[in-house]
Amino acid sequence: MLDRKRFFFVGIGGSGMMPLAMILAARGGHVAGSDRGLDQGRVPAKFAALEALGIALHPQDGSGIVSAEQTVVASAAVEDSVADIVAATRVGAPRMTRAELNAALFNAAEQSIGIAGTSGKSTVTGMIGWILDRTGRAPTVMNGAVMKNFVAPDRPFASALVGSDASYVSEVDESDGSIALYHPTIAVLNNVSLDHKSLEELRALFGDFAAKARTTVLNIGDAEAAALATALDRDRLVTFAVDRDADLSARALVEEPFAVSFDLVADRETHPVRLAVPGRHNVANALAAIGAVRAAGVPLADAIAAIAGFAGLRRRFDLVGEAGGVAVIDDFGHNPDKIAATLATLHAHPGRLLVLFQPHGYGPLKQMRGELVATFLSGLADGDLLVLPDPVYQGGTVARDVGSAEIVGDIIAGGGLALHVPDRTEAAAHLVAQARPGDRIVVMGARDDTLSLLATGIVEQLPS
Repeated sequence: MLDRKRFFFVGIGGSGMMPLAMILAARGGHVAGSDRGLDQGRVPAKFAALEALGIALHPQDGSGIVSAEQTVVASAAVEDSVADIVAATRVGAPRMTRAELNAALFNAAEQSIGIAGTSGKSTVTGMIGWILDRTGRAPTVMNGAVMKNFVAPDRPFASALVGSDASYVSEVDESDGSIALYHPTIAVLNNVSLDHKSLEELRALFGDFAAKARTTVLNIGDAEAAALATALDRDRLVTFAVDRDADLSARALVEEPFAVSFDLVADRETHPVRLAVPGRHNVANALAAIGAVRAAGVPLADAIAAIAGFAGLRRRFDLVGEAGGVAVIDDFGHNPDKIAATLATLHAHPGRLLVLFQPHGYGPLKQMRGELVATFLSGLADGDLLVLPDPVYQGGTVARDVGSAEIVGDIIAGGGLALHVPDRTEAAAHLVAQARPGDRIVVMGARDDTLSLLATGIVEQLPS
């Protein structure tokens, strides 16, 4: 079996790598790995959790790769000049990308549920995993975020859940085109919008993915996804939408600061639903999850009862703490859709927003420049303040001609209020100095686990 072999993960602490390593280790594989974050002393608790699972960790200097019997797993972004890759070539170790390994496990399952879309993948994956687990179906879940429901003293970083080999639930990534590797039994498509690729490329990738499945659960409330639905067999399609007719429709939304209630209309019957996570976007996520688990055989009443207990994900509108009347929220928002959803959820309730947005890379920032600026201009209200430190940069050859300064310049030119503070610590300190009772400080960004530590530090700096 694939999961009984020897694996070495290059970048084992990454959000897509860590859960895969945990799944393979729990299934009896011999797992080791390296990470620049480990070498730099970043987020030591995460690496301690991996070691507690029996996973051997090495410096990222090639010393951990010693045999052609090891399969070396790395993301497509890892360059051939990295010492571990050089070592793998020297000893003749076979290589797999993270997506190839995950797709192999996914495609081998009797029932595979793949969650796709530009936004909401991790949340829908967590919701589906939670419902299937609560209804006794023992799924294996591969997520890109920590699922709060499954966190325990021996699982502090629960981005994976290891259940049976028969049921595999995973978000699937379009950013590198690897979505094409997956052959789902049940496909979920949340939305289609600009992020890492052009819309033309995304339409082809998502359309092909949806067409492979026995059942496709699709959001017709999203114009791009709805257009893709026209090419699918209606007998294999389950539609969902907020405030419009669909197979699963949400009506009468009532938003709370950290929850939301709605009426679910399905099969001409209405069912009250309450979520312990906020926002209109999470209502759409819940419809996607309920549609998927129904296709997997879960009765609607059981799905509704289970989803009420979904506690959310870390770094998804995650209330870190409050001090002096100021709330601090940690959020994964990094593309226009995600950022817009978070800002809309926050502005459903009174209070000024002080936003620290750390772009997740120079390449994506250049790709999304216009849409990102438009999102902040429309999503921020009078009196809100946006501060951008420099983007995440962990080495490599990416062009850095569009950075945070250019984004801030565009926002100011459009009449918005924004500030470029290159150093992230100084950017956070600026927001703390500006904060007053009733404000919400929001830390936004991706690809950097230390943002959560920054958010915690902001709470500690606020006057009590």
